[in-house]
Amino acid sequence: MSKHLTLSDRAIIEKYLVLDMPFSYISKQLNRSGTTISREIKKYRCFVNGIRYTQNDCVNYRTCLRKNLCDTESIYTCFSRCKTCTEYSCHDLCHEYISAHCSLLDKPPYVCTCCPEEKTCRRHHAYYTAHRAHAAAIKERRDSRAGIRTSPERLMELNDLLSPLINNGQSINHIIASHAKEIGLSKKTIYNYIDQNAFSVRNLDLPRKVRYRQRHPHEVVMKFDYQCRKGRSYADFTSFMEQNPHLPIVEMDTVLGARGSHQTLLTMLFRDTNFMLIFLLPDKSHKSVIEIFDKLTNLLGLDLFRKLFPVILTDNGTEFKGVHNLEFTENGARRTRIFYCDPQASWQKGRIEKNHELIRQILPKGSNFDKLDEIDIHLIICHINSVIRELFENQTPFELMSKKEEHKKLLEALALSQIPLDEVCLKPALLKRKK
Repeated sequence: MSKHLTLSDRAIIEKYLVLDMPFSYISKQLNRSGTTISREIKKYRCFVNGIRYTQNDCVNYRTCLRKNLCDTESIYTCFSRCKTCTEYSCHDLCHEYISAHCSLLDKPPYVCTCCPEEKTCRRHHAYYTAHRAHAAAIKERRDSRAGIRTSPERLMELNDLLSPLINNGQSINHIIASHAKEIGLSKKTIYNYIDQNAFSVRNLDLPRKVRYRQRHPHEVVMKFDYQCRKGRSYADFTSFMEQNPHLPIVEMDTVLGARGSHQTLLTMLFRDTNFMLIFLLPDKSHKSVIEIFDKLTNLLGLDLFRKLFPVILTDNGTEFKGVHNLEFTENGARRTRIFYCDPQASWQKGRIEKNHELIRQILPKGSNFDKLDEIDIHLIICHINSVIRELFENQTPFELMSKKEEHKKLLEALALSQIPLDEVCLKPALLKRKK
C-alpha cells in the first residue's frame, strides 16, 4: 500500500462524504486510520462563497449601516460607519454581529456537504473535492522537495572542491567518481544545485549539458559506389562481425583544424576500452594515413598490430581510400581489415564521434593545428584517456587498457601514462601550461 493517498482514494473519500458516512467507515474502506482521513479532509478542504475581510468577518458586513455603537463618540463627532472603525470591534459592541465562521466546521465531517442548512446558511462553506485535494497534495509534496537543503557552510566546501575541477573541463561524473566520499551527493543533485546558482560555476561551464534527439537509422542511397567500398560496406562489416564476434573493433576518423591549416589529427578508438589514439598528420591525404600505419607496424611488430587492429571501421573520407596499402604491408602481408560506414551515417561509429567532443574542449573549432607538435598530441592523449567513463563503471580508459597484455605493450611503446584524476584538464589552457 502506498504511503500517500492516491486520486482514487480521495475520490472514495469524496463519495462517502456525500453519503454522510462516518470516518470509521471510510477508514475501513481505504485500510487507513481514522486520523488519516480526518487530517486529509481538514488539510485539503476548500472554502467557497465566504465573505473574507481582514478585520471584520460579519456576514452582514455588506449591508450594515450602523453608527455610534461606542460610548466615546456622539452622533455629531463620528461620521463613519462602525464596520470601518479601526479602534473598536463589532464583535464586542454589536448584538447583530454574526461571524462568517461556522462552528460546525470545527467538528467532523469538517465540511458542509450533508448539512441541512447548507442552502440557507450565509457563513463560509467548506467542501472536499478529490481532484482539487490531489492537486494540492502533489504541489505541496513537490515544493517540499524543491530548493537547496544543504547548509551554507557545506555549500562553500562543495564549491571549493567542484569549481576548480569543472573549470579544468572535468565532467560531473568524473568528479563524483573520484570524490564520491567527499561530495556525498548524487549527480542529479549536483546538476540541480548548479541550475539554482548555488556554486560559482554555471551550466555554461559544464563540458556538455544538452539533450540529444533520438536518431533514426535510415538507408542512404549513393550515387555511385567507390571501388574501395566493394566488400567493405557497413552491411559487410555487420556480417563479418557476426562470424567473428571475438575480434576487437577500432573506429577511425580525422579531425580538421581551422580553414587554411594543413595539419590534421588522425584518431583511432578501441571500442572495448574507449581508449583513443591521436596522431598528427602533415596533411589530410591517404599517403599520410598510410605512413602512420607503417610507423605503427614497425613500432609494434606485425603480430601485435594484428591483435590490436584486426578490424577498423571508418568513414568515406578521401584520406582512407588507399585501402589496399592500409590493409597490407609493403611486403603484401595482411595487417588489418578496413570497413566503411554508410554515407551520412556517422552514428555507426558513434563512440569516436562522441570522444571528439573531448578533443574539441581542448582544441575548439577554429583552432589552428599547424601550431601543434608531437608533445601537444601526447599531452592531449594522456588527459583525454584519464577521464572516468560512466559507460565502463567509472573506470578510465587507461585502467581498462592495463587489463590486457597487448594493450600494455601499446602503452609502453607510445610512452603513454595516466594523469592523476584531479589534474585532468580538458581546456585550451592545457597546452598553454606546457609553454
